[in-house]
Amino acid sequence: MKACFALLVLLVPAMTYADDRWVVYDGFDGPGKGKHVVLIAGDHEYRSEETIPQLAKILAKHHGFKCTVLFTQDPKDSTINPNIDNIPGLEALKSADLMIMFLRFRNLPDDQMGPLADYIESGRPIIGLRTSTHAFNLRKDSPYYARYHWEKKVGGGFGTKVLGETWVNHHGAHGSQATRGIIAKEQAKHPIVRGIKDGDIFGPSDVYGVTLPLPGDSLPVVLGQVVAGMKESDPPLEGKKNEPMMPIAWTRTYKGDAGKTARVFTTTMGASQDFSSEGLRRLLVNATFWSLGMEERIPERANVAIVGEYNPRPFRNDGFQKGVRPSDLQLK
Repeated sequence: MKACFALLVLLVPAMTYADDRWVVYDGFDGPGKGKHVVLIAGDHEYRSEETIPQLAKILAKHHGFKCTVLFTQDPKDSTINPNIDNIPGLEALKSADLMIMFLRFRNLPDDQMGPLADYIESGRPIIGLRTSTHAFNLRKDSPYYARYHWEKKVGGGFGTKVLGETWVNHHGAHGSQATRGIIAKEQAKHPIVRGIKDGDIFGPSDVYGVTLPLPGDSLPVVLGQVVAGMKESDPPLEGKKNEPMMPIAWTRTYKGDAGKTARVFTTTMGASQDFSSEGLRRLLVNATFWSLGMEERIPERANVAIVGEYNPRPFRNDGFQKGVRPSDLQLK
């Protein structure tokens, strides 16, 4: 019996652990084996609850990272609900080697902000997607308000100090002018854009405005060309919105309370429809390796094939699929 069980384990090395609070993709082989990535979804509009688990599946199945995926959810029935400020499982950050976040205007309770703050200040790497520049909209009596609130009048908070920018504006027209990625001048050999060329990154979400120049040692890697329409074949918009183009992906460092300097990667793309772009998926996989100091392991063309089915819903407020639980997102 023991021999049969051991054989079964060998034959089924890849596993998904899930309950109604989170999902874990583990047991796959690859260069990321032994590294734990915690991914957190929680925005109201851009369907992070679709982007984040698919990114986790790609990182786990194709590259061997153990991925724990956390969601905003209704505590009454454990369904994923971006409109509720509740993210169970943040204690997983204690063992995380990397945090990937896609949050927006979250007002989390103090006992959930605590593990986030501990990670942010630990010197471990962070990747922020799209609305994570304005991840937190905390109440004024929160002990984390002054440090992480999104508004610049409060000091820039998490977005400006950690990721390099907070919410500014829609630089491209929301819902009618898409984004095309152009590699920043002199960054064509950066490991994060390995296997990516101009135009490979495309998404229907618009270019976000940022304050130029970005602060500190921020290094723009990809610029966002505002497109005169919503199709990949549409030309760039003429005029000042592309003169200059806004950075849509950059690297920087952040020194936390522990005195250690963390690698940080930020992109203002990441909507679930954006993630249909092979170029964007490759950018995020490459950024994962770079953030962990594993840039020498980035292949010339990383495997970013969709795992299972991926049918992203269009971005809009309250457009999430009702009734989905983390346990429904296991790998079959």
